[in-house]
This record gives sequence, structure tokens and C-alpha cells, in this order.
Amino acid sequence: MCSRKARVKYHLDSGGIKKIDFNEIKVILRAADELIANGGRTMLSKILKGSKDKKLLKHSLEQSPVYGSFGHLTLSEISHRIDFVIENGYLETEYYNELPVIVYTEKGWEIERETYAEELLQKLTELLGGSDFSFVAELKDRNRGMILLLIDKISKTNNPEFIPLLRAWQFIEYRKVRDAIQGVINSLTKEADLF
Repeated sequence: MCSRKARVKYHLDSGGIKKIDFNEIKVILRAADELIANGGRTMLSKILKGSKDKKLLKHSLEQSPVYGSFGHLTLSEISHRIDFVIENGYLETEYYNELPVIVYTEKGWEIERETYAEELLQKLTELLGGSDFSFVAELKDRNRGMILLLIDKISKTNNPEFIPLLRAWQFIEYRKVRDAIQGVINSLTKEADLF
């Protein structure tokens, strides 16, 4: 007979916070992306603090683009903000192997998807004019809704310089994403022909 481990209990405490800046919510959601369904509130607060915790470093969580963003706050103040974000429906906790882990709510993912797509657009824009587009391989198997949003953002730039990058990306993608990329290539080609 195997003994079942008891669930690790937790309680939320937003420390009386009634409101936080929307940019802080976005930062918390961006940091959470590294932990979704794998980590909890404590590790999230350590990413935001900029901790040198061994477990955090072992999993390369210091690579988060928002690592240390709340370095000026105490871990307790950061935890209150995280709990505020959970209490207000941007994140929630679920149990995995008896441990509470954080996951996005629909409302939280909508914000994070926009933030992450914008971040990827900036990264792809930096690659323009070069010939090394190997980064696009990292886009494969990402959340399709976020990828389609990114493709839409590229389309809205009306920048034909994206065409070589899009062709490199299209070559490795699945059909639905390939088709969306082709639509943007067609649109940008028409845009280039106008000038």
C-alpha cells in the first residue's frame, strides 16, 4: 500500500494592496511564463527579486527578460503583488503532484500573449538586414494563438524587409502557420511593389 502525500497548503495574502500599476501586472505575468504549471509563487517572487537561489539558477530562470525587475522590493512585498494578481484573476494555482503551481487564467494569458508577441517582434526586427535567421526555429511549437498574433504584428509593420526572415520561418513551420506567413509575404510583396 503506497502512502499518499498530503497537498502542500497555501494561503493568499495581498497585504492589503487594493491596486497595482498595470505594468507591474504585465511584469509578473511575463515572469510567470517561465514557471507555468512547473513552479509556484515562491519561485516567481525570486525571479522578480533577482535572487541567486541555486534552484532558480539550475533551471536558468535568471534568463527571464524581467529577472530582477522588482529588485528594489522585499520578497514579502513581491509576494503581496503576486497574490494580488492571483486574487484578481490573472493567474491561478493548480495542484501538480500535491504541490501548488501557477497557471494563467484566460484573462492573464490574453495580456501575456500580447506582451510576448511584442517582445518577439522586437527580437525579429533586430534580425532584419542580416542573414542568420536561425532564431525562427525557436518559434516552432509555441502557442499557436500567440504565433498568429506575432504574424499579424509583422504584417502591420508593412515592412518588406521581413520577407527573407518570413521565408526562413515558413520553411520549418506547420501548414496553418505556413499559410498565415505566406499571406503576410504576399501582402508585404505588394507593399514593396508600390514603391
